[in-house]
Amino acid sequence: MAKNRVPAVEGWFDMNETEPHLIGSRCTACGSYFFPRESYFCRNPECAGSDFEDVPLSSRGKLWSFTDNRYKPPAPYMSPEPFEPYIVAAVELDAEKMVVLGQVAGGIKIQELSAGMEMELFLDTLFEDDDNEYVVWKWRPVA
Repeated sequence: MAKNRVPAVEGWFDMNETEPHLIGSRCTACGSYFFPRESYFCRNPECAGSDFEDVPLSSRGKLWSFTDNRYKPPAPYMSPEPFEPYIVAAVELDAEKMVVLGQVAGGIKIQELSAGMEMELFLDTLFEDDDNEYVVWKWRPVA
């Protein structure tokens, strides 16, 4: 029996399997983008805006930096059990020019990555229980 695919973090990304997007916000006063979404005040120090619209963010970008993560992150971050090291990527989104962190697809070796390479967002299962697959966004090199 197929399990339900549900987001591990509600509201941070859509569940479009073929063309997923992170969900950010854009300040209507200055146009600055934010992820995770902002609701109260603009993080741009030159703006006093407090009105935001939810926007889908770019699903591609350039690899800005990366490292291997060899420790289990503390709560509230979730990781599968048993913990296995993984690569974390900082990707500069194409349109927004902001950097977003995320795991890199399993099976990618750190030696295969280089700063400036094009990356794309995709959805992957973080962990499962009896009823659900809990999904997160990850990055992978564009083929």
